[in-house]
Amino acid sequence: MTMNASPEKLVIRNIGLILSGRLEAPIMDGDCVIAVDGRIAAFGHEKDLDTADATTTVDANGVTLAPGLIDSHVHPVIGDYTPRQQQLHWIDSTLHGGVTTMISAGEVHLPGRPRDVVGLKAMAIASQRWYEHFRPSGVKVHAGAPVLETGMVEQDFKDLADAGVKLLGEVGLGSVKDGKTARQMVDWARKYGIQSTIHTGGPSIPGSGLIDADMVLETGADVIGHINGGHSALPDDQIVCLCENCLKGIEVVHNGNERAAVLTVNTARELKQMNRVILGTDGPAGSGVQPLGILRLVAMLSAFANVPAEQAFCFATGNTARERNLDCGLIEAGRAADFVLMDQAQHAPGRNILESIELGNLPGIGMTIIDGVVRSGRSRNTPPARRLPEVVPD
Repeated sequence: MTMNASPEKLVIRNIGLILSGRLEAPIMDGDCVIAVDGRIAAFGHEKDLDTADATTTVDANGVTLAPGLIDSHVHPVIGDYTPRQQQLHWIDSTLHGGVTTMISAGEVHLPGRPRDVVGLKAMAIASQRWYEHFRPSGVKVHAGAPVLETGMVEQDFKDLADAGVKLLGEVGLGSVKDGKTARQMVDWARKYGIQSTIHTGGPSIPGSGLIDADMVLETGADVIGHINGGHSALPDDQIVCLCENCLKGIEVVHNGNERAAVLTVNTARELKQMNRVILGTDGPAGSGVQPLGILRLVAMLSAFANVPAEQAFCFATGNTARERNLDCGLIEAGRAADFVLMDQAQHAPGRNILESIELGNLPGIGMTIIDGVVRSGRSRNTPPARRLPEVVPD
């Protein structure tokens, strides 16, 4: 008779502040989080929780715990390598920026990528497979996101879905450029459970083109990709129009227009639809590898769009998890035990971490945890934190 292995139990104690990822209640009461076999099992005050028999104990030393950050818009290629920048280990560097999950907007930076339908489908399925089986530094990369090419028919989307593909790359990066054709293909994708994102704004790479508000609305994709441009944003009136006339996810990226990003968030606030705002980097791209891109967006929007820091973190956690149908991003029983532990940077102004971020400063990251496993310690990319969490020796 084979005995089941004992469950892996993670206890994180002595937490100074817990950010929930939930926009409606971004700060939680408590000082302890428990995960069992990679899933959140309990949270609250340590005195009220069963912390016995932990296989790993982390003493947070009073720092802040938040759900692991989610980058809603990346362009991975193969493994932890991007040929566009000749960069190795960019995903690992992004982990050191607090990101534990990434969403592909298309594997378009692969030199010689196929544009015929057979090759396109083969590459998408292969991309989905290799990131399913290989997680660089533990980071969850949801990939296999084909861009729309002329000649695709409904059966192609069924084939992709049957093979495990769940995402479309940015509409507009392939050869399909008109709204009517794109709408038909987006509807086919949705029929088979594939989520779509549309390029928004001016051209980004050779072969892409202007996607204006009319095409975004006609196409009806599930996420308005980089509404603040990637790189060039649409005119203000078109950004406001999209926020007002579309109920889809509104994605703001680091590789875009900062002023347009602030306009977007201010408009979402006026519409009382801040729950639609999600964050991405759009990297690696012409702006390079951006390992701190999500943190920088959180600080920038908090400082310039007057968003309380605890809510700005929700844009990169719970909001994105809900829009992208992910099992992480919230401190909630049953969710993936993905966390970032951080503190106010040394010598940074502000009375605490939240006030410091609202003044535009980055926090210092001390640890990342994915599926209940410690993946990194003190960040090599953020400014040093005032305090650091530590794994308690057995």
